[in-house]
Amino acid sequence: MFLIIGVGTMGYVLIEKWNFFDSFYMTIITMSTVGFGEVHELSVEGKMFTAFLLISCFGIFAYTISSLTSYIVGGEYRTNLRDFKIMKKMRIMENHVIICGFGRVGKQVALDLLQFGIPFVVVENDEKTIENETTNEFLFIKGDSTNQGILESANINNAKAIISCLPKDADNVYVVLSAREIKKNLTIVSRATLPSAISKLKMAGANHVIMPDSIGGSHMASLINNPDVIEFMDAIKVQGFSGGTNIESIDFNELPIEFQNKTIGQLEAKRLTGVTIIGFKTPEGEYIINPDFEIEVVPKSQLFVLGSAEQIQKLNAIFGINQN
Repeated sequence: MFLIIGVGTMGYVLIEKWNFFDSFYMTIITMSTVGFGEVHELSVEGKMFTAFLLISCFGIFAYTISSLTSYIVGGEYRTNLRDFKIMKKMRIMENHVIICGFGRVGKQVALDLLQFGIPFVVVENDEKTIENETTNEFLFIKGDSTNQGILESANINNAKAIISCLPKDADNVYVVLSAREIKKNLTIVSRATLPSAISKLKMAGANHVIMPDSIGGSHMASLINNPDVIEFMDAIKVQGFSGGTNIESIDFNELPIEFQNKTIGQLEAKRLTGVTIIGFKTPEGEYIINPDFEIEVVPKSQLFVLGSAEQIQKLNAIFGINQN
């Protein structure tokens, strides 16, 4: 349409020797077929050019108007505007989590991360799934998670973790491979449907592999075997969201220098804040439940503490730990 406008305007300027504005105006009223009179009397050449212009632009003007109307009214404009706003947010987002897939598992992951206050973005290929999610302010990127370009558009280079919740194990393996290739030190958590996929996902580069069905079944069986214990653990998880009981990990590097290389007894966490140190992870990755006070907190080790939200906040304040 713009090409025809340009050709028409220049045609009247060259053929009829009209000024630019009159030539432009004549081109517009000719293309739109509004039926206005001629700006100036046309010569024979001008009439032939006008006829050529009418034939050339027949239907183009109407098609352009209908396309613009469809673009705005049909929702494509809103979709493109949404994608533009998302890409604008993604450029400045860092230390976030990428969730691949928004099925039952992916949605639960998103809800939990929202409660924890951890920034995240969801990559989902189904437009209807995205449109139906109106209850939460989730950040969606429409696309195939197995496409490396989509992961890069989710700003994976600045992300701290990726969680692949796709229903097919083969797709999860591909996501893990792509993510590990892009960022070597990325924390990768993947869903697995079949036990045989666990080793493949580990080999592909996943740090953790979870089987939701297996965990759910074990949890239900444990409710029969040890119902009080399981209910207590569930209460800790649920209350933690609302400011109740929490279990938090404290890395060696998060401790101030004056608290590093001290024994657990020297930290005196319970006396100072009321929290209880219930676990210790050695630099070799071994977990110790109810560690002795003589155990020394050394580099690459971690502490696990149990307490109320207020107690853990007090612990963070005393030890100078910056945590949510």
